[in-house]
Amino acid sequence: MSGTDPAGGSSRHRKRAAELVAHEAAVFISREAGTQSLITVTRSEPEARGERVAVYVSVFPAASALAALAFLERRREAFSDHLKEHTRLSPLPRVDFLLDTGERNRQRLDKLSKNP
Repeated sequence: MSGTDPAGGSSRHRKRAAELVAHEAAVFISREAGTQSLITVTRSEPEARGERVAVYVSVFPAASALAALAFLERRREAFSDHLKEHTRLSPLPRVDFLLDTGERNRQRLDKLSKNP
């Protein structure tokens, strides 16, 4: 059956749910985060059977990355409440906030390629 994951459920549905979580994470972060750093949602990936979603963020300045991740971990329950209020996801996935190191590596490569 096309579009069906062997673990159960539609892979297209899980990807769409992950995109929705990423969008709502961006809205939540822009509303809740302070002005000490800029936290940007770069992507999200569904894990397992849609029970978890990894939300990847980039942080500027990079020195504030650990503090930003700690903030997101502390606010995880508030974000779950935000998802309950603004989406119709059922069951609600567990969200893990992770630093997007791939984005930082891409930026470093861009900088290196401009300065030979």
